[in-house]
Amino acid sequence: MAARSIASLTITFGLVAIPVKLYSATEASKQIHFNLLHKTCGSRLKQQYICAREEVPVGRDEMAKGYEFAKDQYVMFSNEELKALEEAGTGSADVDEFVPISAIDPVFFDKAYFLAPDKGGAKPYSLFAKALRESKRCAVGRWAARGKQYIVMIRPVEDGLVMQQLLYANEVRSIKDIDIPHMDVKDAELKLAKQLIDQQTSNRFDPTQYKDEVSERIEAAVQKKVEGEEIAISEEPSTGGSAQVIDLMEALRASLAKRGGAAPKGREESKAPEKARKPPKAAAKSETKSAESAPRKRRAK
Repeated sequence: MAARSIASLTITFGLVAIPVKLYSATEASKQIHFNLLHKTCGSRLKQQYICAREEVPVGRDEMAKGYEFAKDQYVMFSNEELKALEEAGTGSADVDEFVPISAIDPVFFDKAYFLAPDKGGAKPYSLFAKALRESKRCAVGRWAARGKQYIVMIRPVEDGLVMQQLLYANEVRSIKDIDIPHMDVKDAELKLAKQLIDQQTSNRFDPTQYKDEVSERIEAAVQKKVEGEEIAISEEPSTGGSAQVIDLMEALRASLAKRGGAAPKGREESKAPEKARKPPKAAAKSETKSAESAPRKRRAK
């Protein structure tokens, strides 16, 4: 099924105008939703609003919006007053600046849209996409729609352009607000961690290799229910309570070995050179051979 455009707008930078069509890049409809039902008869429930003071149901025609400026104290706004405060839609995304793509932290990313050229926009669209791609920059500007004003980032992708809504600075918390203790890392630990990273490194991200196993499990259960089958409920596996305290070096070595890598042995840097080693004087020849072929015990660092 072909994608359906949800809006049209014009990207402007300098005196250049690019008419584009807007397509939603994500599908919220893919999520599984449940409705609230009456347990005894299975009928769907209707939502009802109750006045906290009078304890009576309130219809939508009796509702108004208010802002709580102090505990249990509100200023009320009519629909007309709120409408007057909304941003008028301009039908354009106006570029203010160009920045390196890496300069915007993904924590600011919000909803994404695919952009496609509209009538008469194919040539400037292609030019804009290629210029952004080769300069390794993205466009940052503003877009007004649905009564709100958004910061948007227009970035090039392999086949076109994506317009990414960005969060405002006051909508993103700083990681500095979190108490993160700083610990010293040993060189040997860092070396093993890098080896583990190298083993699990891919040249590109392939989202198709990740499946939403929870959604698949729910869909299968729904289908069984539809077909009249009963669902067997298994006991949850024990998590073992508190987290185990493990040796970091041994955990890294075990991780490398599990993925088929050669985990370094003990303290390799403290071993004597091969020439300095001497065979035991009082041992028989056969015993020496047997001892040398036996696996050495690894020592924890």
